[in-house]
Amino acid sequence: MHFTNFAVFSAIVFSTVLACPDHSNHELLGPLYKRQTVNGTFRVAPTKKDWAYEASYNWGMVNENYTLCQVGTQQAPIPLLLTQGLSLNHIPHFQYPATAAGNFYNWGYGPAFTFSHPPGNWTGLPSLTFEEAPGVNETVYLRGWHLHAPADHSVQGDRSKAELHLVHVDAKGHERAVLAFRVDPGNAESAFFGQLPGVIGFNETDVQEPIELDPSLALNEVNSFNEFWTYRGSLTSPPCTEGLRWYVARNILFTSVAQMQSLLRASTYSARAEQEVWLHQINV
Repeated sequence: MHFTNFAVFSAIVFSTVLACPDHSNHELLGPLYKRQTVNGTFRVAPTKKDWAYEASYNWGMVNENYTLCQVGTQQAPIPLLLTQGLSLNHIPHFQYPATAAGNFYNWGYGPAFTFSHPPGNWTGLPSLTFEEAPGVNETVYLRGWHLHAPADHSVQGDRSKAELHLVHVDAKGHERAVLAFRVDPGNAESAFFGQLPGVIGFNETDVQEPIELDPSLALNEVNSFNEFWTYRGSLTSPPCTEGLRWYVARNILFTSVAQMQSLLRASTYSARAEQEVWLHQINV
């Protein structure tokens, strides 16, 4: 076995971090602002998996349940271009509260947060409404967010240091829409990331901290998400389920250099290879 093949093989077989988090750790575990180890039904510790981001080209070969990763017509992420224009359709209207409670943790690849809600009831979460088709409005609910490093999406061939995903589900809890914010270092601190406690490392996946935060701060830092690309896409990890509406902000969410270093220190590589544009209906 060649060394390069062995590296890929070992990454797949011995990898123990999670796929994109399902944000199922939705119940608060005691007093706010007290960091604690997770156990029992709320455990977010890593589990074995059979794929790796470093080898995303072969997910369809690894497991028959991942066939869609290979043959899907709307796989995410995709490269974006300024020549594609920006969307005038599917404009999101946000109903985000000033504060919302949940659990801050690390999903094995970087910082993450799950909003607290009663089991099986997502409709009380922060929400957004968009027009999926003419005259057909749809409301989805913000289940949580997590960070990828580097960014999943490139724009004009440029890939940001990181990408923030705000995952929204339908009333039954199925992933339905994702807001994507490209994240890069700038000249001032990010208020969104500034509200977080000290980051939890990628090797501390059995730890989470109940906190309250303001999700609308992320919107404020990209001009209220007023310019964006949108397309029909999928989950960016196996099983690569399609049927999601993706929104990618044109504006970058900037952090300070120190904030970016802290985020990257808590992260590991988690970007899927970009997919060829097919039936994604960009901005349509």
